[in-house]
Amino acid sequence: MLVLQERMTLEELRKQIDEIDRELVVLLNRRAEIVVEVGKLKNADGSPIYAPEREKLVFEKIKAANKGPLPDRTLVAIYRELMSGSFALEKPLRIAYLGPQGSFSHLAAVGKFGQSVEYEPVMQIRSVFDEVSRGHADFGVVPIENSVGGGVIDTLDALFETDVQICAEINRAIHHNLLAMCPLEQVERVYSKPEVFAQCQRWLGETNLAGKTIPVASTSAAAERARDESGSGAIGSTLAAELYGLKLVCEHVEDVTHNVTRFFVIGRKPAGRSGDDKTSVAFTTKDEPGALVNVLLALRESGVNMSFIESRPSKKRNWEYYFFVDVKGHQHEPHVQAGITEARKHCLRLNVLGSYPRATEVE
Repeated sequence: MLVLQERMTLEELRKQIDEIDRELVVLLNRRAEIVVEVGKLKNADGSPIYAPEREKLVFEKIKAANKGPLPDRTLVAIYRELMSGSFALEKPLRIAYLGPQGSFSHLAAVGKFGQSVEYEPVMQIRSVFDEVSRGHADFGVVPIENSVGGGVIDTLDALFETDVQICAEINRAIHHNLLAMCPLEQVERVYSKPEVFAQCQRWLGETNLAGKTIPVASTSAAAERARDESGSGAIGSTLAAELYGLKLVCEHVEDVTHNVTRFFVIGRKPAGRSGDDKTSVAFTTKDEPGALVNVLLALRESGVNMSFIESRPSKKRNWEYYFFVDVKGHQHEPHVQAGITEARKHCLRLNVLGSYPRATEVE
């Protein structure tokens, strides 16, 4: 038991911390032993190792039990890594993401699944879907929309054309940083993606680097060049700095400080109900006046609240579009189910892309 006395020495306090650490290790391993048994049961009946609804419930319980002084975010981060280790004990997970290493998709994936799973970078968003669909990866992480740039076309197209399920979402703050091996005043050229330069115009102008930018295919490729070329810098993520051994010369150089990208976690099996969910659907409407309005009215009249809508050309007929909609609630909730059933009457095709726990915080 922790006992604090007046004027305790630093050594005495450290001894108490060491004792608590020993107790924590014992408790964590006791927890791990139970996790192993849970894994055996899951493997026997085919239950998924990663259950997003269970993850959300665990985090909510941890926050409810927290009386401080540690903030909730700290405890959630600890338990996320604890869950990552649990996945490795139950059945090692393989996570595909839009690479290469050090990309923002990689950062989002590690933030979601922790350090104890296996990661597979692929070079195209569609390849993430293919790896999951073929069973080469258990889950995939793909960007769906950015608060500055809007919807991600390749992800929208793949969602409509494949049979994977959306099973979780991630809201990730996107911060751009100048990475280099030298001080700012010695940077002679800056590498990054064109989209990144567009999001850092003000800072590039203020530092006189606007005329020294060189576009490359990815922020990871930029980091690699900054590592290998004297006088070069890259604009990229903190993870890229860590992976390529670069210094964080200037942090948060983006023009819009509240830039957030939403990512989907995709898998082969649907997520269960968490009590605070979203459902994503995609549909094409009948070729008749007011068809889209009729679909949206069907959802509204069933008490379904819509939170996102995006359209894409169908690629099959001129002037035919398919629409993506996010609604609040799980597809197995009666009012959501009723709304989807009624909306389907006005569609040529309607796919439920998945129901998943709503992300309530920006990571």
